[in-house]
Amino acid sequence: MPYSTRVLSQEEDFPSFEDLAAFVRDGHPDCKLTLESGDAQDWESLLLATTDEVEIAVLERNPVDDGSTGQDEIADLLEDMQDCKPESSVQWLDGFLSEVKTVYTFQHLQGAETVDGGNALHALRSHLWERGDAILQADGEGFTNEEGYHILWQFSDDVSGPWNMGVYKDDLWHHFKMDLGDPGHRAAFLAGEVPDDLTGVHAAIPRRD
Repeated sequence: MPYSTRVLSQEEDFPSFEDLAAFVRDGHPDCKLTLESGDAQDWESLLLATTDEVEIAVLERNPVDDGSTGQDEIADLLEDMQDCKPESSVQWLDGFLSEVKTVYTFQHLQGAETVDGGNALHALRSHLWERGDAILQADGEGFTNEEGYHILWQFSDDVSGPWNMGVYKDDLWHHFKMDLGDPGHRAAFLAGEVPDDLTGVHAAIPRRD
C-alpha cells in the first residue's frame, strides 16, 4: 500500500493554491506545485514534483463533513488506534480527532525518497501544520501532539533510534527523547510513563481543553 502522512487540522480555512505554490517556489526552487483537481481557490488535490517532472507527492484536501472522504479518513484512523498505547494518548486523540475539520493527506511518491524531494515535502507539510490547531499522523508510525512530539505507538517491533516523544499525564504533556529500540524506554512509554533514566524531560500545558 502507498505510504501517506497527514496533517489533521481543526481549522476549516485553508491556504489558496497560489499561496502554497509560491511557498514551494520560494523555498525549493527545484520543485513545483501544480493543480490536479478543483480550482485555485477551492483546490482538492495538488501534485508536488521536481521541475524535471519527478513526482514527489500528491496532496489531497478533504473537509470533514457528513458522508465525506475526510469523515471516512477520521473514522479509519480512530478505528486503527483503539488498541494502541499509551491509553492516555488514545483518549486525548479521541477528543482531538472529533474536532478535526480538514484532513491534508500526502501520498508519498518516488521523488519523496530523494533529499530535495523529501525536504520540499517536509517543508510543505510543516507549513500546513504550523498554521495551528493541528497534529501530524504517519502510516505505520502514529500521531504527534500539537507540539510535534510523537504520542502513539504504531511502529513495527524492530524500530530503533532516537525519537522525540510525549506522554499525557496529570493534564500535562511530558516531552522527552528516547531510544525506540530500548526495551525499558518502550515499556515505559507504552504504559504512559516517562522512562526513568532520561534527562531533559519537560512538561507543557496542552493547547486544547
